[in-house]
Amino acid sequence: MVVNGTVFKYGDNVDTDVIIPARYLNIADVKELSSHAMEDIDTEFVKKVQPGDIVVATRNFGCGSSREHAPLVLRENQVSCVIATSFARIFYRNAINIGLPILECEAAANAIQAGDQVSVDFDTGVITNETRGETYQAAAFPPFIQSIIKAGGLLKSLKERGA
Repeated sequence: MVVNGTVFKYGDNVDTDVIIPARYLNIADVKELSSHAMEDIDTEFVKKVQPGDIVVATRNFGCGSSREHAPLVLRENQVSCVIATSFARIFYRNAINIGLPILECEAAANAIQAGDQVSVDFDTGVITNETRGETYQAAAFPPFIQSIIKAGGLLKSLKERGA
């Protein structure tokens, strides 16, 4: 599977309180909740993000509390994937569990800039910066993670398998 999108670029330690501020966690409607994604770090994010766009950050993306809401609001805003140098482990697991693809690739995270057009091949792990004509290699998803992502998350994957 290949995705393409425009990049939103962030730095180190983007925590879950920045991805979705805690003051909105009492909102039950996912669409309404998602309208507040990234607003404390990027007030224009929800106004500008388009289906398929890609979030790129450097170290420790998704640190902080373990709320599943953080990857959920990115997915709800139709972000196709997140590329970072590293992820907080609980964010990594939550993202996979809800079907949001995430890739660790330091070279890509450092070189890709905001506004670049990027494509990602999840089967090979190849990240291509179409704007700059550069490619980077991330680890491809193992087949079991690919099946979780293609199904739209862990629970949907288990239902498809009849578990």
